[in-house]
Amino acid sequence: MAASGLAAPTRTEVLQLYRSLFRVARQFCDYNIREYTKRRTIDAFRDNKKLTDPSQLSAAFSDGKAQLEVAERQAVVYSLYAPKVKSIMDIKPS
Repeated sequence: MAASGLAAPTRTEVLQLYRSLFRVARQFCDYNIREYTKRRTIDAFRDNKKLTDPSQLSAAFSDGKAQLEVAERQAVVYSLYAPKVKSIMDIKPS
């Protein structure tokens, strides 16, 4: 893996990480969490867009991979304990 050494990740690896984070974001049932994950992904990639130092690129890529693992675990947990009603508007008054 490119991030384990001093070699910077390739463009393909970075784009694959970006797409993977968006795929995980789509798995969240809750709109707010889904949009938060998307927004955080976009912001992180924008912040790191100007990095040129290979060690900084590797560190940012490693952090992104760690965030992907966290998001994947959270998506599973949220799917296990998802509310039965997706929206408060779906609740029928008694």
